[in-house]
Amino acid sequence: MPNFANRMLHAQPSAVIKVAEKVQALKKQGRDVISFSIGVPNFLPAKHVYQAAHNAIDGDSGTYLPGRGSEELVNAFIQCMATKGLDYGAHEVAAAVGGKQALFHILMAALNEGDEVLIPAPYWTSYPDMVTLLGGTPVFLHCPSTQNYKLKPEQIAKAITPKTKVFMFNNPSNPTGMVYTKAEIKALGDELEKHDIWIISDDIYDRMIFDGETFHHLLHTNPKLRDRVLCVQSISKNYGMPGWRVGMVAGPEGFIQHLLTLNSNSITNINNISMAAAAAAFGGDQQFSDDSMAVFAQKRDVVMKALQGISYLSCPVPKGAFYAFPDVSAYYGKTHDGVLITDDITLCTQLLEKKGLALVPGSAFGEAKGVRISYACPSAQLERGLALFAEFFAEMRAQNKIAS
Repeated sequence: MPNFANRMLHAQPSAVIKVAEKVQALKKQGRDVISFSIGVPNFLPAKHVYQAAHNAIDGDSGTYLPGRGSEELVNAFIQCMATKGLDYGAHEVAAAVGGKQALFHILMAALNEGDEVLIPAPYWTSYPDMVTLLGGTPVFLHCPSTQNYKLKPEQIAKAITPKTKVFMFNNPSNPTGMVYTKAEIKALGDELEKHDIWIISDDIYDRMIFDGETFHHLLHTNPKLRDRVLCVQSISKNYGMPGWRVGMVAGPEGFIQHLLTLNSNSITNINNISMAAAAAAFGGDQQFSDDSMAVFAQKRDVVMKALQGISYLSCPVPKGAFYAFPDVSAYYGKTHDGVLITDDITLCTQLLEKKGLALVPGSAFGEAKGVRISYACPSAQLERGLALFAEFFAEMRAQNKIAS
């Protein structure tokens, strides 16, 4: 058999997908499993989105479509961005098969072998694997729970080298649910203005913000960065459409042209049905999305109440997305039913085996002291899963004679 490319030696399957696949395998075996693992929003788009998809089927031309996206999609996306105070023209937009492919192509267009990419940790699990696959070097900027999992500008300044090419920024954050304030964004932007690097702004959770907070963008506070910022959007999270696979990029025209070249040599275009549905989602009535955000805020409160009732756990309050990221490291070195919990992986494995509760270990996101809870599941499952989570740690305290 011929050899595989050397780059595949470093490629790892998504840790989140691996957990989700294990959950499905256990369910097929008859196990009752509650999953707090995969980031599926668990709501469906409104009727006008489905109607647009049906209309696209009925009016199918049977031809290739623009790699940039249909005129309808591009215009809807531009208008959506404008409502967020981000003004772009059609020549500054490109479509992608989901936000993941958008990120992959951006990195492909930006990186040469050995270029460094600054990634705040905790990070979305695919970031470093994408960088490594494309010949880059991930440089992690550790943001522990003691600083609310948020990056400080001095960390950027310290990490910059002549090889630094890209800075990746996700706000609101997957996996922590943290949302940056305007002052925090401005401080990061002021530092980034000093360095001639590309900035990927992964904004796919930007409608998922709670407690009356507002989404603040680097281009709101630091418009001078506009010729170096690539804004990544998606219908997966804000609109409950992860399987439709539509992502969008807005950025400098020259960079967008490179993305269109990559599209022309890879995907050609996204399918017309998804394009039409995405246009309806971006450009239509947003009430269905707003209603879902209110539900997520309520679920966040349920999660935080449960976590605050577990001794020795700490968790900064998430202000967005649908994740919480508790620090569980106080329980490392203790046992549960005779099994030594040495780290996040053994803890999550024991939770799954003994309680039928699936979470993603924090090490998949670059922070081994924590675990990620995705609380987008139905409310009844959420409450039952949180009860099992609390029960597990209560058992550990009792078995290890730790005062509650």
